Amino acid sequence: ALRHPQRELLMRKAAVGFEGGVAWVDVRERTVSLGASPVDLAPLLRERLFERVASVVCTSATLATATHSGPSFHFAKGRLGSRPDTAELVVASPFDFAARAALYVADDLPEPGAPGFEDACAARARELADITGGGAFVLCTSNRAMRAIHARLVQAAGRSGPVLLQGEAPKHVLLDRFRAAGDAVLVATMSFWEGVDVPGHALRLVIIDKIPFAVPTEPVVAARSAKIEAEGGNPFTQYAVPAAAITLKQGFGRLIRTRKDAGIVALLDRRAARRGYGRALLESLPPARRVRSLDAVRDFWQSLE
Repeated sequence: ALRHPQRELLMRKAAVGFEGGVAWVDVRERTVSLGASPVDLAPLLRERLFERVASVVCTSATLATATHSGPSFHFAKGRLGSRPDTAELVVASPFDFAARAALYVADDLPEPGAPGFEDACAARARELADITGGGAFVLCTSNRAMRAIHARLVQAAGRSGPVLLQGEAPKHVLLDRFRAAGDAVLVATMSFWEGVDVPGHALRLVIIDKIPFAVPTEPVVAARSAKIEAEGGNPFTQYAVPAAAITLKQGFGRLIRTRKDAGIVALLDRRAARRGYGRALLESLPPARRVRSLDAVRDFWQSLE
């Protein structure tokens, strides 16, 4: 590892000529890496794109978040640097979420970070997978949680098929195995939260261990939060919550890919049901049927079958 003075020297050199950005050194057992990133891309996009091009259309399936007046792109427009009066349009989904999908929030599990949380997550994931006969993604918010939950699922006998782990094989190979099995459980992290398309019956259950808040000590996140605070804002409500809502929506989006798809999304974080900000997170999600017990999950699944 680098001695402290060497790290300070690298940090000073990285900061030279990089106004409005953050630089950091990541020192590991055998490697040292230097990172640098703008804290806010809005000024750059405004200058180079929105003020130069007569008309710009930005589209996305997940960037609208819940506000007091309904779904809005307010957060996304601020992050992108578009004018506050920019016209926006939220278009309803063509999918019948109310009839084809259920959202289960497990409010009886321990708080994230409490002793036994990962054991409880693995046990509940096994119960849910047994209801659907597998066909499940278990999306975790950290590599440590992914490995711990996978290990416990492997140990626990269940009615579903093989338990796969991100990293055991290339991503496309794992997805091929998952589709071919039809009853597999795949435990993964953020790389499977978006850009993964498994339409049909092979994926019928998406389990999310925790609300996907960004790590507050990550350099870019810390710098953005400090900037909001310096401007008199609240980093948690103005940045952490809407960013988590978008990521959560992306995870939810793995389930319903076509009009014929159906299944269950399970969030194992009780904070979504018990904390004030949970309402904003859940209201940003598609209008799936809300259920709060395993019996209700089972009844919904049987109604689909």
